[in-house]
Amino acid sequence: MKTAKVDRPIYLDCAASTPVRPEVLDAMTPYFTEHFGNPSGVHRMARSSRAAIDDAREICGQLLGFGPHEIVFTSGGTESDNLAIHGVCGSNGVAVCPETEHHAVLHPVESHKGRLIKVSSVGDIDLEHLETLLDENVSVLSVMLVNNESGKIIDLEPIAELRDRHAPQAVLHTDAVQAINWLDIVDASARADMLSISGHKFGAPKGVGVLAVRNHVALAPQLLGGGQEAERRSGTHNTAGIVAIGVALQHLEKSRKSEIARLGVLSERLASGLHSAMSGCFETIPQAERAAGLLQLVIEDIESEALLVLLERHGVMASAAASCASGAMDPSHVLAAMGMDRVLAAGSLRLSVGWCTEEWEIQRAVEVIPRCVEQLRGAS
Repeated sequence: MKTAKVDRPIYLDCAASTPVRPEVLDAMTPYFTEHFGNPSGVHRMARSSRAAIDDAREICGQLLGFGPHEIVFTSGGTESDNLAIHGVCGSNGVAVCPETEHHAVLHPVESHKGRLIKVSSVGDIDLEHLETLLDENVSVLSVMLVNNESGKIIDLEPIAELRDRHAPQAVLHTDAVQAINWLDIVDASARADMLSISGHKFGAPKGVGVLAVRNHVALAPQLLGGGQEAERRSGTHNTAGIVAIGVALQHLEKSRKSEIARLGVLSERLASGLHSAMSGCFETIPQAERAAGLLQLVIEDIESEALLVLLERHGVMASAAASCASGAMDPSHVLAAMGMDRVLAAGSLRLSVGWCTEEWEIQRAVEVIPRCVEQLRGAS
């Protein structure tokens, strides 16, 4: 059991970002200070950087279920998703995705004659509706493995089967940014032609990600220049970040099963503690159907923005939905797609745990959150 600490905030926003693992920081530091040569160069220091990137490419390929030459390093999940959609659709393609996708997929899909798949009240893909959307004009079908707000787990197999029957030419992409911590990613994404991840979700720094692309996929680059990444993504390599994502993936692979068990217990303890301590509170997705470390609650008679402000004053860091640039609290498009009343959805709270989460944080959160909810309800 980890030693309790009270000298830092209670951080329950790991779905948004995690701290860099100490081992990852140690591994990447030399590439800031010693091996800082441009990996596109020809001299010894450049070759040293390039060798580190090649090693990371091997690691990422192996642990994601792709070949090393199928790995494209990017700046993160948003770029990976955009490259997947734009790179396949080109100027005339048609893109399809669920209404509940992250905006990094949803907005590019909408820009390519977007066809949006309906979902059920618990986030299941409406397969009958998907079947009506698939035809010979579809270029890419994108479905995330784990929803970034609700934690809903999606099985790609029936989706891939429909693609095979009705739009075999369509490339199947999956945003695995949230799934990487909670699923056997090689098995879960076996039917995918492309896969996106982002390093800062599992202990690497912000600013590095991967788009894994099967060899048969024709991908048009969106960034032109030096021809890096086999001309699929130009730009000087972020060597330290690439080293970091490889090391972070290795640590994740070793600890995933035990961490799912540990964090699943903590997340369930958090959920049951909050249910016991306050009324008018429910989970949007049943425990058995969501990722172990991602809990989305809807709390009646409060507004998320006010609750988050009050929680921060008491040292609890959480969120209501996906992180956006402004930090503004827009209504959740995920809950709207699931048919939830707008007023009720305004009381959503996302609590997510990760590798850095300790037991004392859960205990403290179960004490603090109900008090803050009671205070807000009393004030209103």
